Amino acid sequence: MSGFVIQTNKTKDDSVIRTIRIKGDTDDKLVELSEQHKITFNKLVNQCIEYALENLTEKE
Repeated sequence: MSGFVIQTNKTKDDSVIRTIRIKGDTDDKLVELSEQHKITFNKLVNQCIEYALENLTEKE
């Protein structure tokens, strides 16, 4: 399994609006990463979710 790489390319995706709750320290780290890579918080969260889903190992 390859590591997570933050994509900085400008692409527009179809999206839906959802409200979620995340831990404060998780929010802090995501904000920090989005600022470092000059991408939106939303784009970073979507990349994290997509990576997790693509690399999901389900229990049997």
